[in-house]
Amino acid sequence: MCDIQLCCPLPLAVVRAETQTNEAELDNVDLDMPVDGEMKKLIDAEGAGKSFTTPTWLLQLARMWGTSGNVPRANAMPADIQDLLGGALFLPLFKWMQESGPVYLLPTGPASSFLVISDPAAAKHVLRSTDNPKRPLYEKGLVREVSEFLFGDGFAVAGGDNWRVRRRAVGPALHRAYLEQMVARVFAPSATHLNHKLQEIADKRASIDMEACFSQVTLDVIGKAVFNYNFAALTTESPIIQAVYTALKETETRATDLLPFWKLPQLAFLFPRQRKALAAVELIRRTTEQLIAKCKEMVDAEGQVQFDEGYINEADPSVLRFLIASREEVSSSQLRDDLLSMLVAGHETTGSALTWTMYLLTQNPHTMAKAQAEIDRVLGEREQPTAADYMQLKYVLRCVLESMRLYPHPPVLLRRALVADELPGGYTVPAKQDVMISVYNIHRSPAVWEDPDAFKPERFPLDEPAPTEQNTDYRFIPFSGGPRKCVGDQFALMEAVVVLAVLLKRFSFKLVPNQTIEMTTGATIHTTNGLYMRVTERKAAAKGSNGSGPLAKANNGPVSHSSNGSINGNGAVPHTEQGTAASVSS
Repeated sequence: MCDIQLCCPLPLAVVRAETQTNEAELDNVDLDMPVDGEMKKLIDAEGAGKSFTTPTWLLQLARMWGTSGNVPRANAMPADIQDLLGGALFLPLFKWMQESGPVYLLPTGPASSFLVISDPAAAKHVLRSTDNPKRPLYEKGLVREVSEFLFGDGFAVAGGDNWRVRRRAVGPALHRAYLEQMVARVFAPSATHLNHKLQEIADKRASIDMEACFSQVTLDVIGKAVFNYNFAALTTESPIIQAVYTALKETETRATDLLPFWKLPQLAFLFPRQRKALAAVELIRRTTEQLIAKCKEMVDAEGQVQFDEGYINEADPSVLRFLIASREEVSSSQLRDDLLSMLVAGHETTGSALTWTMYLLTQNPHTMAKAQAEIDRVLGEREQPTAADYMQLKYVLRCVLESMRLYPHPPVLLRRALVADELPGGYTVPAKQDVMISVYNIHRSPAVWEDPDAFKPERFPLDEPAPTEQNTDYRFIPFSGGPRKCVGDQFALMEAVVVLAVLLKRFSFKLVPNQTIEMTTGATIHTTNGLYMRVTERKAAAKGSNGSGPLAKANNGPVSHSSNGSINGNGAVPHTEQGTAASVSS
């Protein structure tokens, strides 16, 4: 539902102490989805394969190529480009911003380059003019080219009139009554399901990879919320999630291929990487199509219903049920592509946001205590929050938002200029120029934010509206902005806050010592080896706590950077090298 950076996938982390749960599974549609042995070989966590990289002589030729004269060039060495193609993109982009300024050119081949934007005003200009029906200046471009094999005609990558029609169809499904139903029927029960798993870990005094847990619980949430289907990712290994990561890896490598042989699909059988990617997409689409067919059967059996923009089926409040009940004249393949966009985006982004929020809270114990005090006060003796409670969990929400400032999902957004343009500041953009908006740079820039590397939820006061791209004038854009802003931003925030409230109400979390945490990118920002934590049950919280007093002061000390991508002891995530990416937005 949100922008997705298409980059290196996150391998499924192995939980150190695998457990079973006694909780009854959520109701779901039964599907027969066999995965044969050959397909299992093709679908794996390592993705579809490596890209051809740009040799040194081509990079040197690119520097001589020449573009508009008023845009500085990044001083990118061949080794830098090699690192880009291998993994971590957003961190060298930050280094080059410091050297070249907020707008610069990054050459990537003999006739290819990215215009990198790290300035809020320039980002606002580009994002607000993307798919603007009155004067479209930018489009998805490269993103659509490399990901169409996965998303088809889905609204995530569609452009022009097709995108506008699909956005108008999908947007109403995420109405207020639907979100309230999701809190009670999906978000909170799924988080409680995770609590049962964590309880067994706590009883064994073992450790567990919280990144894997968040990836699993958000997949379960998006399955129920979009399809009314239980992936049971918390208790079983799902081939679907492996397939998603494999397909995402293929989109990333396509974005950096020197020889784009994938443009000849009739030759795909000759390349193992292509066979892997196509097998993954086949499984994803087959699963989605079966879910659509089952839902259509139920809607047809139900007969004519009263449908309006607030429609909810009490037995099945999913997005799929809403769209089918609307009786919109749309093909099954179009519906499949739209829902696939929501499945991939809604799972990846929220899982990463929860991962880094939990990491930052454990590294800042005073902030963690303040968040838990608010949860205790709002929930009282209850284990699960309601939609009304969500409105009162203002500090927890700001912890999530501040985490998304430090670790935006995705860290970059890609667009392509349709016509020649001029950015604020006088920078010229040639027609057909690929543009990369570095959300990470904007969110971490000292020119934009005071003390930018520190985790300070208090920078967003509780008595003021939560930050958006509009009320910060595009200084804060984790959900993108303009016409293609994430359609599921409120869904994602409510899910993250509810899951954290359920977990932090019951447990305390501490990072396992002596583990080195490094960053890489999948569809979003991931750790390289997981986020292992020890879990203990909390002592009964003092009744009536209002979150004030000495525990209310957050740890706002300085955050330093290292050169190897590891986490510093005070919770900093330093700037390291990272890979070329594309992005998908709604």
